[in-house]
Amino acid sequence: MMSFILQTTNTIAAAAAETVAAIQPAVTGIQTAPELPPNEISLFSMVAKGGVIMIPLAILLLLSIYVMVERLLTISKASKKNATLLASIKEMINNGNLTNARSLCKSVNTPEAIMLEQGISRIGQSMQEIREAMDKAGSSELSRLEKNMSILNITGRIAPMFGFIGTIIGVIKIFYDISVAKTVEIEVISSGLYQKMITSGGGLVVGVIAFIGYHFLNARIDKLAHRMEETQIAFLDILNEPSK
Repeated sequence: MMSFILQTTNTIAAAAAETVAAIQPAVTGIQTAPELPPNEISLFSMVAKGGVIMIPLAILLLLSIYVMVERLLTISKASKKNATLLASIKEMINNGNLTNARSLCKSVNTPEAIMLEQGISRIGQSMQEIREAMDKAGSSELSRLEKNMSILNITGRIAPMFGFIGTIIGVIKIFYDISVAKTVEIEVISSGLYQKMITSGGGLVVGVIAFIGYHFLNARIDKLAHRMEETQIAFLDILNEPSK
């Protein structure tokens, strides 16, 4: 009886061992299954899929950023307002000290001061001549501030055109790949679609940046021009005041 029980126990243990051995590889396979790669793409890799048309777009972007930063610094420096400049000039003119008044304007060296210096240098002439000299000096200074602004204007116009050229190239590539592969599977047309969409988006982004920079800087220049007009009127009013 005892031998029968032991034989039955050994049979059950052997069956359990075989079951565990059969299950173990499956469990191990589940635990060690390779993870799927993340569906991520770097910005550089995405831009590179746009093809060679992204090179001129990158050049236009860098050029636009350089012009915007350089012009912003120049215009900000020129827009600094000297609250006591006109009052000091008025006092010097009333005292007959025109040389010091001109020296003060030269030391300040802003478009406003340069315009005033031209007006002071013509005191004694007619008001029309003084006004014309100040207008000419003011226009010259504003033109200097607008230097290279045309680059932003042109970039805002042609960057989307470069993007459109890239779109056309991408469409051509799509049809070429379809003709070679003789199928329209997504793997075949994906390269052309990448180029088509990335170049379109890149051209629009560069164009928008240049467009915003151009109009923002122009607004700063227009604000300065309006202030210079007010300063000119105030200066002419000083000259028209009766002598004490």
